Amino acid sequence: MSKLLDDVVGELAKLPGVGRRTALRLSMHLLRMEREQVGDMAGAMTRFRNEIRYCVRCNNLSDEELCPICANPARDRSTVCVVEQVGDVMSIENSRQYNGLYHVLGGVISPMQGIAPSDLKIDLLLENIARGGIREVILAVSTTVEGETTLFYLLNKLKQFPDLKVTTIARGIGFGDEIEYADELTIAHALHNRREVSR
Repeated sequence: MSKLLDDVVGELAKLPGVGRRTALRLSMHLLRMEREQVGDMAGAMTRFRNEIRYCVRCNNLSDEELCPICANPARDRSTVCVVEQVGDVMSIENSRQYNGLYHVLGGVISPMQGIAPSDLKIDLLLENIARGGIREVILAVSTTVEGETTLFYLLNKLKQFPDLKVTTIARGIGFGDEIEYADELTIAHALHNRREVSR
């Protein structure tokens, strides 16, 4: 294999979810593209990595000091949805069911990976709440062991705000899932978060 091709394959294979075979396919596709298209792509990636900022209020990705969501006066500023990563913001936004603000933690507590609470943007969340105006915090973290650890840590930290309503997103059996194949924790969450059905 060409050294140049091997170098590109090696770099692309560093991306999450991209193995060497996929990296080779992508490399060959790049070779078929026009040179200026590849240059535009490489330039966009370089600009993104060098110029992207984090919102000073919510830690979401931004081109400015405030991200477009925090800068939007039409958003409900009394509700903050706490998520792990920027991708979670995009997923919730795509549902078009939420009009409040967000707070991006930047991960979850994971002692095995050396991620402590101090490595996350928890203090920024607490500062925003202490400033006033926030009436509800929605904790939308994953149901992994690390997610649950982070959830309990946050719940403990939020006790200092007795008037704050703290909720979590519903957890349980997903639409189209069969109970037979669900694990015990998922079933427990589903039973705990059950709701009354109108008749």
